[in-house]
Amino acid sequence: MAEFKKSKDKVIAGVCGGIAKWLGWDTSLTRILYTLLTIFTAFAGVIIYIILWIVMPNE
Repeated sequence: MAEFKKSKDKVIAGVCGGIAKWLGWDTSLTRILYTLLTIFTAFAGVIIYIILWIVMPNE
């Protein structure tokens, strides 16, 4: 399994790309699921994204 790191394949910060690589999923699917999760959790995903942006090491 890949390490939990930000991806160089990034749109904003590489967090979703890093999650996709870590899980072995498609990057686009991960971004869509993360966006839907953010919308349906009253935008809690934005806070989680910012925390992961700060905490996750670069690739």
